[in-house]
Amino acid sequence: MPLSPTRLYPALLILVGVSALATAYTAQFGFGLEPCILCLYQRVPFALSIVLGLVGLWRPAWLVGVFTLATIIFAANAGVAVYHVGVEQHWWASAVGCGGKLVTQVSAQDLMASLSTKPAKSCDTVDWTMFGISIAGWNIVFSGALAAASLYVLRTRKWETPS
Repeated sequence: MPLSPTRLYPALLILVGVSALATAYTAQFGFGLEPCILCLYQRVPFALSIVLGLVGLWRPAWLVGVFTLATIIFAANAGVAVYHVGVEQHWWASAVGCGGKLVTQVSAQDLMASLSTKPAKSCDTVDWTMFGISIAGWNIVFSGALAAASLYVLRTRKWETPS
């Protein structure tokens, strides 16, 4: 028995979020690809898509709002990914803490404490590519397509609300 669009589309939002996060965590913990801060920021929209999907399943009357937010969230994530690719390609410097800062005054205790902590991964380091495109580059494509798909669903669906 096929799902109605009222149930199917929120379920797809959940599936997208779970799949994207599972892929990111598999790359991190299974294959040792360390994420930078921009990589971590790009995971947030996928977690939010899970929440939005659950809201859509729980409150079908809110589906217009759910897919409006999904469109905005995925488009914003594509924007962050464009910014990340720019940092990777050295088109511009990162405005976030990617790789630490040069400290002018440091105490001996601070120096000893810093030796035991791992420095933040630099956002301009590309650890993995497929067809010459980094993970952030693929996220532009993926998030852009998800934004377009969410907008398409939002504009073409006539939501049947259960009575």
